[in-house]
This record gives sequence, C-alpha cells and structure tokens, in this order.
Amino acid sequence: MELKINVIDAFTDTTFKGNSAAVIIIEDWLSDELMQSIAVENNLSETAFVKKIEQHSYEIRWFSPITEIDFCGHATLAASFVIFKQHSDVKKIKFFAKAVGDLWVTALSNGYIEMVFPNKIPEVIHDIPLALLNGLSIKPLEVLLNDQAYFVVYETEADVLLVQQNIELIKQLAPFDVVVTARSKEYDFISRYFWPANGGYEDPVTGSIHSGLAPLWASKLNKLDLVAFQASTRGGKLLCSVRGNKVHISGKAVQYLEGKISV
Repeated sequence: MELKINVIDAFTDTTFKGNSAAVIIIEDWLSDELMQSIAVENNLSETAFVKKIEQHSYEIRWFSPITEIDFCGHATLAASFVIFKQHSDVKKIKFFAKAVGDLWVTALSNGYIEMVFPNKIPEVIHDIPLALLNGLSIKPLEVLLNDQAYFVVYETEADVLLVQQNIELIKQLAPFDVVVTARSKEYDFISRYFWPANGGYEDPVTGSIHSGLAPLWASKLNKLDLVAFQASTRGGKLLCSVRGNKVHISGKAVQYLEGKISV
C-alpha cells in the first residue's frame, strides 16, 4: 500500500526552523499499530493522520515516535497547511480530535494560519513533585499544572535558555510533560518544552502548550494579544490571542517534503 506524505515545518516561514511534522491524509483509518510504526519510522516530533469526514471537516490523530498524543498544535498547523494548499479556494476547516473536540482553523490573508484551541490555563500548585524540583538545574519561581504539563515559571529569560533537565527524573512525571517559561524582552514570553516520557528530549515548537501559556501570561501581563517564542534550537514564533474559553494561536508553515511511503 502506498500513502502520500507531506513533511511541513510549522511555526516558521523558513525551512529547517520551527517544528517538523509529517501529514498523511487517508480515506480509512489504518490500524493503531501501523500508524505508530509509521511515526517511529518518520522519527519526527509528530505524524498527523487525517481522515475527511465531510466537506471542510476532518478527524485528526497525532502520533509521536513513542505514543499517540492527545493534542498537538504544530501538527494541526501542518495538516491545515497541506489541506489549504491542496484546496486553495477553502479558507476555513474543522478538525475533530477525541481528547479536545472540535478545532477550527482559518487561513488568514497575511499568510498566517489561525487555530482555535480550548483555553487550558494552568493552576498554581504548592505540593511540587521532587522529581520536578530535582529534575531541573534552576529552581522555579512558581509551578502550575494543567492536564498536559507542569508549568515552571522563571524570573528571567536567561533561566529558560540555560536550564538543563535530568531526563530520568523528568520521565517520572509522566503522563505530564514540563514547560519552562519567563517574560521576554523581545517577545511577551518565551518557553521551552521537555517531554522525554511522551516524545523526546525537547520539542522544537509546541502549539498545544500555548493554550495554557497564553492565558497564563495574559493574566500576568494584563493583555489578551501576545507574541510568543519557543526558544529551542530550531525556534518558533507564535501569535496568541485569549478570547474567553478559547485561545487563538497563529503561525506560518513551509513545505519541506512531498512524496510517497510504502507500508
């Protein structure tokens, strides 16, 4: 069986930056085992499998090389980029994912793709796991938690750039990942995302976590529209707008590869 595959660099307008995702559009669902095997073979942060439900409406599932993921922003952006490129007359589509429900995506006139995610603002915790405290080389200023990750707030962006993780300790926090963040001089805030239990050492750009980061910093900075930067080696820029129980996250994407796989 041959399947068409696209590899997209998301949250960037430059190849080799942002976060890469494979996108495979299918007519019928493959087995979970086969989709996981494809994700392992691709060895990217995520592979998105997309099935059309009806006109302009799709179901989406995301797989890292380790496991199926409940929610992935950059692979949703990548999938949207592929669909909008294939159907240039279409400007708005809807994805459905079991864990998060409907996700609306719009192709904007300025080249950005805007995704509407649920607001997942984290809550402050005081009983901080030792694996988290000992698993990071710099002591947190504040720690919060939502259903995806621990949010570690630092005093300066230098802390975010310099902090190191102990992989074995951070793995013990599963199923939660860890995002470290601070206010920034050039952007409203920056972050880095560690997820050794679910995907890899460090995720280049994580769209989904900004559904928690954006409302967190909107509250701290008293502003609803924010510019974020994920400070990984590849790096990525995200435009975020908090609108009640929704968070609008926008980014650009570029094509890296288009081809076929045999499975």
